[in-house]
Amino acid sequence: MLSSAEYAMPRSARSRALRGVHAALRIGGTAAVVVAALALVGLGLLPRLGFYRPLTVLSGSMRPVFAPGDVVVVTPERLRDVRAGQIITYQIPISDHHVETHRVVRILRGGDHPVVITKGDANRTADPWKAQLRGDKVWRYRFRIPLLGRAIVVLREPLAHKLTVLLLPVLLALYWLVGIWRRPEEALDAQTDP
Repeated sequence: MLSSAEYAMPRSARSRALRGVHAALRIGGTAAVVVAALALVGLGLLPRLGFYRPLTVLSGSMRPVFAPGDVVVVTPERLRDVRAGQIITYQIPISDHHVETHRVVRILRGGDHPVVITKGDANRTADPWKAQLRGDKVWRYRFRIPLLGRAIVVLREPLAHKLTVLLLPVLLALYWLVGIWRRPEEALDAQTDP
């Protein structure tokens, strides 16, 4: 049913307005697909290829450089290039071997498998271990994205994950299919409008 404002609007003006809305929706849908494709490459493919790693910060041991809920981006660096003062990400050598991102405060032995002492900037004392870095590279801190980690934690929830991985692509596909089916009809309308 048309509103009184739509009755007052000539048919050609309504048609132009609807075409404008459809065009805006098409542009918005295309932009959403482009952003999703860039996110897939930037967040899914490049980290898998080893160009960088995004890590969610869980503790406040490195305040004020970064805080819980931030995402830090680390890039690979040769082990022999590790220097005191750098912030690195590595597996701690004790108990659960979790990943830690702390500052190198001292290098006990350099070379291909350096041994380092690390410390969180907010901690009063150095970490209680000597870490021998293994492999062929270490991950060095480059920059942080404030609070993005909170969004990542929410998106990892089962319901949010299902919505973003299953429902959103289905809705985008339906939107594009409706757009394809409507195009011949829009062409006919354009030919019959004065």
